[in-house]
Amino acid sequence: MMTAMDAQSEEANLLRDMIGRFCETEVDPFYDQWERDEVLPRDIWFKLGAAGFLCVDIPEAYGGAGGTFDMSMVINAEFSRRGYPSLGGNMTVHSDIVAHYLLNHGTEEQKQHYLPIMVSGECIGAVAMTEPGAGSDLQGVRTSARGDGDDWIINGSKTFITNGQLCDMVVTVARTDPDAPGSRGLSLFMVDTNKTGFSRGRNLEKLGLHAADTSELFYQDVRLPATALLGELHRGFIALMQELPRERLALAVGAVAAMEGALSMTVDYVKEREAFGAPLSKLQNTRFKMAEMQTEYRLNNAFVNECIDKYNAGELDAATASMAKYATTEAQCRVVDGCLQMFGGYGYMREYPISRAYADARIQRIYGGTSEIMQELVARDVLDG
Repeated sequence: MMTAMDAQSEEANLLRDMIGRFCETEVDPFYDQWERDEVLPRDIWFKLGAAGFLCVDIPEAYGGAGGTFDMSMVINAEFSRRGYPSLGGNMTVHSDIVAHYLLNHGTEEQKQHYLPIMVSGECIGAVAMTEPGAGSDLQGVRTSARGDGDDWIINGSKTFITNGQLCDMVVTVARTDPDAPGSRGLSLFMVDTNKTGFSRGRNLEKLGLHAADTSELFYQDVRLPATALLGELHRGFIALMQELPRERLALAVGAVAAMEGALSMTVDYVKEREAFGAPLSKLQNTRFKMAEMQTEYRLNNAFVNECIDKYNAGELDAATASMAKYATTEAQCRVVDGCLQMFGGYGYMREYPISRAYADARIQRIYGGTSEIMQELVARDVLDG
């Protein structure tokens, strides 16, 4: 995966080599079992933290490496390229979403408390927006937070929460002004999962990303101190909108890297597999299809690199981030499907990684905002601006 950080830079290559060595010892031998267990082991988070792969662009003042966004995206991309999105995706939620809500909207005390233990892997972060009746449309949020003296009392439920089984702290979206229309009157709270009244539901069974624990969460009279409020009261929706471009760009980076990984394993397969007395790679259909998919990968990669440059310059707008998320995740599903087809019947067998890549890809068009929501956001920018 080539990001705006020069793909051949010493820093980027060193980071990729470190991830490669880490995967050889800590991930490759165990990932299939994690997929069967449908949850990541707790100790992998400590190992990721010790290796320096969590929250890499958090400032040194809060325990981070003080790295760049590009470095964080190299980590995101490398785990995706290697076919480990259950791990990489959960890391992205922790490092690129939750940690940056805290960094950008938290008080100094909140940052000093949470960020160092997120960097180390001692505290796993999650973000809880989606509810049974409120997915991409946050106007439907029913989880409530009412004031009680200096405290807040939270009641409600969330679903499809990444890191839900293992998280120690959940950035929770709750309605603090029941009379405010639509998405107004929402606030963010940091909920420690050891609080009385907080509980986890079942680990949800999914089509793909099996090792990525995804849960229902329940809040029954969860009492929080005033210091649990993250950002400004009643302005949670604005904070969410400010952070979404980064989230959607991170998903786009993962999508392009997953395409690269799928294409790489497919190239190896069609060169080795024979049909009609010759390698598949010599058949015109194979050659044209591979050319088509490689072109789609390169085009999307170029657009993602442009978006990374814009993000680093503070110029990535919501519509462009939506374009990137929409284009790359749709392309990922097309490319991985085309790659699986090259494997024939073997591609449908779970022992071949391409089958897992196919199942894992499908959620990309849904979470972080569905493709249809992305199209609407882009259309508003084009037609209603």
